[in-house]
Order: sequence, then structure tokens, then C-alpha cells
Amino acid sequence: MVNKVFLIGRLTADPDVKASPAGVYVANMRLATNTYAGKDDDGHAKKQTEFHLLVAFGKKAEFAGQYLRKGRQMFAEGRIKTSSWTDSAGQKHYRTEIVVDDLGGLGEKPQAEEAA
Repeated sequence: MVNKVFLIGRLTADPDVKASPAGVYVANMRLATNTYAGKDDDGHAKKQTEFHLLVAFGKKAEFAGQYLRKGRQMFAEGRIKTSSWTDSAGQKHYRTEIVVDDLGGLGEKPQAEEAA
């Protein structure tokens, strides 16, 4: 069995990087990807946008915090993980995220990042 994901997209917000009590960095990121979805009635290409939740740990999280910003194109390689929990009202919730094994920025840095 294989659980492997490769994504290329743009960050919809700056990575949220925090240190755990044990001192391990954790970065939560949101990535948008586009897929060609055929043509509309006028013959124009349509795209479908998907939004992905990514989580990176350790050095990868530190890298994300230092070099990745909203709008930056990036790649991510990882695995899909779905968690579930029941809230205090008894409602079941699910969260699907990509646990990142490798990541990096693509293309040119946004101008605000170049000035940093």
C-alpha cells in the first residue's frame, strides 16, 4: 500500500510556526492547487481550486517559517492523514491534512520576501 501525495500550489497565508513544549517546531500551512475542469459554455477553460491543510515538523517547519510566505508557489511531498474527534455537543468532526516529508519554494520569491 502507498500513501504518497505530491502537490504544487500557492500558499494562501503565511505559515503558522510554533514550538511544541518539547522544543520541536510545527508549521501549519494552507495551500491552494488548481486543476483543469473542462470548458464553459463559451469555450473558455475552467479551473477547479482545491485547498489543502499541510503540517510540517522540525527543520522543515523552521524552513517554512523562514522562507515561505503567502502567495509563494511551493511544492510539498507527504502523506494524507485524517483525524476525527467528537466535540462537547456530541458532533463528530474530521480533519484531513498532508503530513509533509519534503517541501520547498518554487519560482521567484514575492517582493516582500526579497526585502526581508
